[in-house]
Amino acid sequence: MRYLASHERAVRGTFDFPIELYYVDPTHPRYEMPFHWHMEHELILVLHGQLHLSVDGQPCDLGPGDCALIADGSIHGGTPEDCIYECVVFDLERFLPGASVCGQRLTRLRETGARLEGHFPAGTQAAELISALFEAMETEKAGYEFTTTGLLWQFLGEMLARHLYRPAEAESPRDIKRTQGIKNALRLIHTQYSEPLTLEDLSRQAGLSPKYFCRVFRQLTGRTPIDYLLYYRVECAAEMLCASQDSITDVALACGFGDAGYFDRMFRRFKGKTPGEFRRAYGT
Repeated sequence: MRYLASHERAVRGTFDFPIELYYVDPTHPRYEMPFHWHMEHELILVLHGQLHLSVDGQPCDLGPGDCALIADGSIHGGTPEDCIYECVVFDLERFLPGASVCGQRLTRLRETGARLEGHFPAGTQAAELISALFEAMETEKAGYEFTTTGLLWQFLGEMLARHLYRPAEAESPRDIKRTQGIKNALRLIHTQYSEPLTLEDLSRQAGLSPKYFCRVFRQLTGRTPIDYLLYYRVECAAEMLCASQDSITDVALACGFGDAGYFDRMFRRFKGKTPGEFRRAYGT
C-alpha cells in the first residue's frame, strides 16, 4: 500500500466540479506535508498556529488567516507548528470555459510563463475571498457550487488586477533539467522508500552528479537526500501506525527500517514520540 505520493494523481471533486477541500490538524495522518507536486493548483488557509511552507525552494511562513496559492507542477512541502490548516485543490484547466473572455485571458497569461502563485496576508482582499471560498465549501449550503465558483473567479480577478501572480522567469535548459531531476528523485523515494536506496541511486535517477544533486536537493527541500529519505520513511510509518493494526516491527520493516532500535531513534527524532506513543495518541 502506498500511503503518500510525490506526484498525486487523485481525481479532485467530481468531473463537473473539480475541486476538493482538506482539513488538516495534528490528528491527521498527513499533518506534515512532504515535498510533492501535482498538476492542479492548491489554495492553503492557516486557521491556527504557523505553517512553514517551501515552494520551489522559496520559504513562506503562514500564520492565522494567511493564505497561499501554489501553481501546478511546483515542488512544495511544509512543516506545521501547532498548526491547523485547510487546503483546496482544484483543476484550473477544467474550470476554464475555453470560449469565455475569462478563460482566454488566463490562458494568454499562462502562455507567457507567468505562474498563478503567491502569498496573501490575512486581511487583504485576496485572503478574504479565499476565506469565503473555504467557508462555502465547508458549509455546503444549497447552491454552494455557484458560490464557490464565483469566489474562485473573483479571487483570480483580484490576482490579475493587482498583479499578485508570479511573473514569467526565463528558465534555462539546465534549470528545467535540474527541476525535473529532483522530481524524478522524489518520485523514486516516494514509490520505493521501503527499498535500500543510496545516494548514488537517487542521483542517478535525477541524472545529476552526486555532489551537484545534493546541493540542488537541499536548496529545494532544506534537507539532504538521505535525511529526506529517512523523514519520508518515518512519515509513511506514522500513517501506517494510525491506519493499521500491524505490529511496530512490521511497520518498521515495511517502511525500509531493518533495525527496530534504529527505527525507534529515527521516529523519535522526527516525531518527538516513540512509535508506540504516537499510535496511542493518534491511532484509531
